Amino acid sequence: MANNAEIERIAGEWLARRESGWDAAEQARFQSWLEASTAHRVAWIRLEAGWQRAARLKALAAGLPAGEVPPVGAWPELPGVEPPQGDAADPAADLHAFVFRAPVPRRERRWARRSATAALLLLSICMAGWWYVGGLEHAAYATALGETQRLRLSDGSVIVLSSDSRVELAYARRKRSLRLERGEVFFEVASDPDRPFSVEAEGRRVVAIGTQFSVRRDVGELRVAVTEGRVRLEDQATGDSPTLLIAGMVASAGSEGVRLRQSSPEQVEDMLRWREGMLVFRSTPLAEAVAEFNRYNAHKLLVDDPSIADIPVGGTFRWANAEAFVRVLEQGFGISAERGDAETRLHSR
Repeated sequence: MANNAEIERIAGEWLARRESGWDAAEQARFQSWLEASTAHRVAWIRLEAGWQRAARLKALAAGLPAGEVPPVGAWPELPGVEPPQGDAADPAADLHAFVFRAPVPRRERRWARRSATAALLLLSICMAGWWYVGGLEHAAYATALGETQRLRLSDGSVIVLSSDSRVELAYARRKRSLRLERGEVFFEVASDPDRPFSVEAEGRRVVAIGTQFSVRRDVGELRVAVTEGRVRLEDQATGDSPTLLIAGMVASAGSEGVRLRQSSPEQVEDMLRWREGMLVFRSTPLAEAVAEFNRYNAHKLLVDDPSIADIPVGGTFRWANAEAFVRVLEQGFGISAERGDAETRLHSR
């Protein structure tokens, strides 16, 4: 599998061919390459956006009056090319349609090829500087209620999104940053000591190098659970000394500070078995167990009787089958359930 640098090089070759004038067969081969991988499309969009900005700078250098300089993202009128309309005019679109009116003369093709090569060299230099000082990769991943998703990132790290979760990624040359917008995400971090991996949420930052951990965002609280290696939990607002977490530790960070709980790695793994579609309870208060089921299901469970909220429950359940959990409560815990279309209410008999 080609790395990012190789993909960028190939995208540059396709751009040079396009600017030199290509035939229908070559355009079809480009289309196949573009559709073969999301990485190909991302590289093409990034390179073409830079190309358009370079074209704008060229217009400025040519002495066009300010009012005639094309805006960023505008499509210049090129000989023999009609600018695409509608969605294709968006420079961030996945592909661009070109309609050729007539073949480009050979002399013009040679001139265009030399110009394209020089422009690509300049663009490569600019991109190298961008690699050093700026962002290289931006993406957002999200799941719907009742959905989980496992993704491999460009650096080899793996993330698993829990139900109704969203994370934004921003990778640069010197750092790998993610922001947890909602829900919970499990991280398997590929080791890269020169490029720390961090997750931000609720005004805090979790920093790791080559480890496995989860970050969960609840209302006003952040939970970090470590299954392998070490992570550092930082408070961005106060700048207090960071909290070091090792495998088997769980931290709950809120307005009152950080609470730590030492468990075994096996117990932490039980907490994260949602990745397998399971929920594990060990003397868990009923209200908390109900809240866990509600994270994954549109049909909600409601504890309608405060007297049963703290009843400890245990067992392993499939989170997609809340009805089986309710039947266990009815048969073994003296609890009655009133089932409705959108919710099931629980109360003592």
